[in-house]
Amino acid sequence: MKTNLSTYNNNWYQPGSSIKRFLWYFINELFLKNRFNPSSSIKVFWLKCFGAKIGSDVVIKPAVNIKYPWKLNIGDHVWIGEDVWIDNLDIVSISDNVCISQGAFLICGNHNYKMSSFDLIIKPISLEAGAWIGAKSIVGPGVIVGSHAVLSLGSVTSTNLEPNSIYRGNPAIKVKTRTIN
Repeated sequence: MKTNLSTYNNNWYQPGSSIKRFLWYFINELFLKNRFNPSSSIKVFWLKCFGAKIGSDVVIKPAVNIKYPWKLNIGDHVWIGEDVWIDNLDIVSISDNVCISQGAFLICGNHNYKMSSFDLIIKPISLEAGAWIGAKSIVGPGVIVGSHAVLSLGSVTSTNLEPNSIYRGNPAIKVKTRTIN
C-alpha cells in the first residue's frame, strides 16, 4: 500500500466557525505574533475574547503563535516566552506556575502514517503545575508533562513526563530527579 493524499479527508474536524477562525487569524497576527507588541495584558484580553480561559499574572512575550484560543486553558502565574508556538488543534491545558521558554512548540496534531489516506490525529496536551518546557523544545500530541517536570533545552517528547523529573534529548529520556529548595 502507498500513501494516497487524494483520499485525505478531515471534514470530521471542526475547530470552530470559519468566521471565528478568520477573525482570529488577523488578531493573532496583529497582537500575539507581532514582535512590536510587548503588552501581555492586550494579548490576554484578545485571547479571552476568543474563548481562552486564563488565570491571573500571565506573561506572554512577543511573537507567540496560538492556533485556536478557544482550545486553550492557562492557570495563574504562567510565563510564555518569545516565539512559542501553541498548535492546539485539541485542548492545551497549562496549569499554575508553568514556564514555556523561547521557541518551544506544543503540537496537538499528527498524521496516521499507517493509513494510505494519512488521516489527521489530534490529542490534547497537559502541562501540570510547576512544569518547565525549555527553549526550542517540542511537546507532542497526547503528552502529559507531570507536576514540576522539566523538558530541557531542545528536547523532544511524545510520551508523558513523570512529575519532579528532568528530561533531555530526542527522544527525551529521564536524566535525574528535580529537587526544589
